[in-house]
Amino acid sequence: MDIALLLEYGWVLLLLIAIEGLLAADNALVLAIMVKHLPEKQRKRALFYGLAGAFVFRFASLFVISFLVGVWQVQALGALYLLFIAVNHILRKTALKKRNVTEDTEKSGKGTGFWGTVAKVELADIAFAVDSILAAVALAVTLPDTGLPPIGGLDGGKFLVIFAGGLIGLIIMRFAANFFVNLLQERPGLEIAAFAIVGWVGVKLAVYTLSHPDLGVLAEGFAKSPEWKITFYTVLLLIAAGGWFLSKKKPAKEAQSSASAE
Repeated sequence: MDIALLLEYGWVLLLLIAIEGLLAADNALVLAIMVKHLPEKQRKRALFYGLAGAFVFRFASLFVISFLVGVWQVQALGALYLLFIAVNHILRKTALKKRNVTEDTEKSGKGTGFWGTVAKVELADIAFAVDSILAAVALAVTLPDTGLPPIGGLDGGKFLVIFAGGLIGLIIMRFAANFFVNLLQERPGLEIAAFAIVGWVGVKLAVYTLSHPDLGVLAEGFAKSPEWKITFYTVLLLIAAGGWFLSKKKPAKEAQSSASAE
């Protein structure tokens, strides 16, 4: 594997770590709210089962998608799903911000017993796993082939970088979620930027789909062309920079009180 290929794979892995970190923080926050009504011992057990479910569903999703990634219908559904969750989340945070989604999530858990809560947590894990793996696949699928033995329908190198991104996401959810949650509390605009990036990754997957030889809407090589890659990463960096610099930083006390309220 030459230096240029290593650098390209390393860059994509860094992007995956950043996206997985923000998504894992959002996921961890949702799970914490879902189990908040349980006694402390049961809460810890429910979160443990949630982490185990996240591990199983994330890698099950990866293996399933790796076999279906070459099917343009699956690519199209994946692109639409990423665009939907991005638009839905951003609308809930902006146009519908008067509705307290955190309270809605918490109320939906109240009155639910331990195993009922665990079942809801596992269902949430399935959605989180699909979000994570689809975003990773969309980023990695246009990378050059490495020549490593294929796994499923993916080049071995692409599979490994997606696997590494998913594993890092789980590690972040387990050990570093508090850091990212605090970061989102201090700069709430980053959460909107993160889902805007997810939507832009959905556009990338849509472009890849439209370049599929069975559709031929775009030239087959367009999704892997330097022009499109430069455009994609430039817009992605602008979204990330905008989310950071345009997000008003909350004072530490205000961010802490907001976090404790959730």
